[in-house]
Amino acid sequence: MSHVQLNHTVVYASDRRLSAEFLAEILGLEVGAPFGPFLPVDLGNGVTLDYYEKRDEPIQSQHYAFLIPEEEFDAVIARLEAAGVTYYADPSHTEPGRTNGWFGGRGAYFNDPDAHNMEVLTRPYDRP
Repeated sequence: MSHVQLNHTVVYASDRRLSAEFLAEILGLEVGAPFGPFLPVDLGNGVTLDYYEKRDEPIQSQHYAFLIPEEEFDAVIARLEAAGVTYYADPSHTEPGRTNGWFGGRGAYFNDPDAHNMEVLTRPYDRP
């Protein structure tokens, strides 16, 4: 069995503070102190998203999925609504204002300020 764990990943943003604060607010987290060119958001499981400002070229959209406790899901949806951010039941963003019930949990997708496709889910996907 492998003991490899993801420690951190860089998230490119046109405005690192705006994007880091957006995600932290939606997920109920805090933005950490700058670390060199990075602005970290600690996810609480040993993984950090290090926001890095990239203004010289377009930001390539990525997908980030966050496993959250069932009891926090409604609060995340409420924060999205309060921020005026549309959420969707599907990754293609064709079902606005809806959540999904995949794998016996709940989930939703939404864009961050740089159009990264963010996902919140309460149960991990069943994989073969």
